[in-house]
Amino acid sequence: MVTINDYGQFETAWCPGCGNHSILQAVKKALTGLSIEPHEVLFISGIGQAAKAPHYLRANVFNGLHGRSLPVATGAKTSNPDLAVIVESGDGCNYGEGGNHFLAAIRRNVDITVLVHNNQVYGLTKGQASPTTSRGVITKAQPEGALSKPFNPLSVAVAMGASFAARGFSGDVNQLALLIQEAVANPGFSLVDILHPCVSFNKINTFAWYKERCQPLPPEYDPRDWEAAIKTACQWGDQIPTGIIYRSSDQPTFGQFLPFLSKGPLARQGVDRTALKEVMSSFR
Repeated sequence: MVTINDYGQFETAWCPGCGNHSILQAVKKALTGLSIEPHEVLFISGIGQAAKAPHYLRANVFNGLHGRSLPVATGAKTSNPDLAVIVESGDGCNYGEGGNHFLAAIRRNVDITVLVHNNQVYGLTKGQASPTTSRGVITKAQPEGALSKPFNPLSVAVAMGASFAARGFSGDVNQLALLIQEAVANPGFSLVDILHPCVSFNKINTFAWYKERCQPLPPEYDPRDWEAAIKTACQWGDQIPTGIIYRSSDQPTFGQFLPFLSKGPLARQGVDRTALKEVMSSFR
């Protein structure tokens, strides 16, 4: 039986009060709830405070370049479909530097889970505006206020027909753990956009600010209704809906279109050493 202790306990480098602590707790709770052993999961992250999260887990981890988690995750899932592949990084990493990879992964419907720690600021590099920062917010790097309209990852994911799109809040660990469980179990691309406070650099979107506005979707809400999901994904302000915004799990996944996987996972197909030797010799 898998327990939370199997994923280890480590000292973190996060500020006290940072939402990353609660997200880490929710991830452990979700994986143990699914009875996934540490060796059965691969975490892939980029650069940033959120990208440190897998460092504090006893599991397989690949820590890559800023914004480049999704290509690595695609390759890992393609070579070993039996792995539960989870991308975990921040809003700047996934929606900024990794923006085009984000769109490509949705289009391909790669069977991976993407957990985005969305605190609406770049926390590691001292608080400049991120893609999700509200227009007009003043930061050290934007003394006259952020000029760009904020990126809405959920409306984009729903508009593109993502297999699974959800929003969570670090202040509701139980709901967040359930959303992560649903995302990991879902066949296809699964996004969980997780709102959480940055206590050091975001003095607007605080824990209290989120707590007052984040409200779980009602039981009668149907995430299969695309039009309703679009409207729900665009809701932001005095009320911010949390839960599964959209689900369309009957789509074929990226791996189903790859004929070489008909022989099984690449990780188990072995290597034709004679053919490899011929290829290597051709470079002389």
